[in-house]
Amino acid sequence: MKKRKIKRPDWDEYFLSIAHLVSKRSTCLRRRVGALFVKDKRILFTGYNGAPTNIEHCEKTGCLRDKLRIPSGERHELCRGLHAEQNAILQAALHGVSVRGAKMYATTQPCIICAKMLINAGIREIVIEGRYPDKLARDFFKKAGVKVRIFRK
Repeated sequence: MKKRKIKRPDWDEYFLSIAHLVSKRSTCLRRRVGALFVKDKRILFTGYNGAPTNIEHCEKTGCLRDKLRIPSGERHELCRGLHAEQNAILQAALHGVSVRGAKMYATTQPCIICAKMLINAGIREIVIEGRYPDKLARDFFKKAGVKVRIFRK
């Protein structure tokens, strides 16, 4: 009997494909982002960007940042939504699970606000597919010793 070789995705490809699936739950009109925390090749929590629980989503209210013509990467405080990374951190906190030492997979690079949270949460490595226009976030990760890798197939 001849053995067949099965094409399996490597771990980065596998987890980033799940991050893309998670991003499909996003309600953001500008950018759909998915993130997940992984430890020992096991998914701890996922998050996508959107308004907090019981708050109307932008698909119903419209995007204030679009109305004000605010460029991507600026004035995050005017957004109704939480970022995918923030939602994943909050899910972990709500369920009492530490993400210290975990790896985060995300469809895009975190902003500076999320970078500060991820650093303090103890994330050790971040695997992303695309950059975000936030050099300060990249600088913070470097200074904090958080490894950031851009995944390329």
